[in-house]
Amino acid sequence: MSQDINQIREHVIGLLDRGPVEITFTKVNGETRVMPCTLNKDLVPIHQSKGTREKRHSLEVQSVWCLDKKEWRSFRWDRFISAKEI
Repeated sequence: MSQDINQIREHVIGLLDRGPVEITFTKVNGETRVMPCTLNKDLVPIHQSKGTREKRHSLEVQSVWCLDKKEWRSFRWDRFISAKEI
């Protein structure tokens, strides 16, 4: 990832940690998706938190709690378009 992408990633993760964010990205099938999501622990149901199981961490993919689907979803940073606090 380039330095600019790393800065964007850090900024967006900070927004997600604070509260709801509308992430826009291109899905694998080419469709544009606008996803309301968060990483704020106060907004993720307790029984849905990621727990302690070990999972490989990737800088290319971001897991988030999707507020409209009520489940964990992910997007690829190379397909990221924008982020807006909601």
